[in-house]
Amino acid sequence: MPAIPPLYSEWMLRAVASAKLAAAHPLGSHHADVPVAALVFSADGTLIGSGRNERELRQDPTAHAEILALRAAAETTGDWHLTDTTLVVTLEPCPMCAGAILAARVRVVVFGAWDAKAGAGGSVYDLLRDRRLPHRAEVFAGVEEPACAALLLEFFESRR
Repeated sequence: MPAIPPLYSEWMLRAVASAKLAAAHPLGSHHADVPVAALVFSADGTLIGSGRNERELRQDPTAHAEILALRAAAETTGDWHLTDTTLVVTLEPCPMCAGAILAARVRVVVFGAWDAKAGAGGSVYDLLRDRRLPHRAEVFAGVEEPACAALLLEFFESRR
């Protein structure tokens, strides 16, 4: 497995800061969104899209952080082909998000916490690197994992 570039850790910490806002929207704690955030960076390191989970806020089952970040990046660039981009997300993408990431032609995916129930970046499934699919992404897993996992643990413990 290749070494994790230090820049990916910096970007992940930016995503962690953004994820903290996902649970803080005005609907209150009972209906707060799971604190997950995603950022899309261009090849030169420019932030071109960001998103936080907003399923509760929007009442939209597809409003995952990755989907919103990809939409924002496509709007910024004026092109749905997000080749030579890096998507940084605090939680391993689910199958829906992995499919969208591949459809957008994202080159690199960096994620923090593993999702042992629905992860599609190497835990339950490995859609992002599946050679049977027409597109694949390079994956860097477990980047700043303790910070990412702590956000989720705190969120779910507060709801028990």
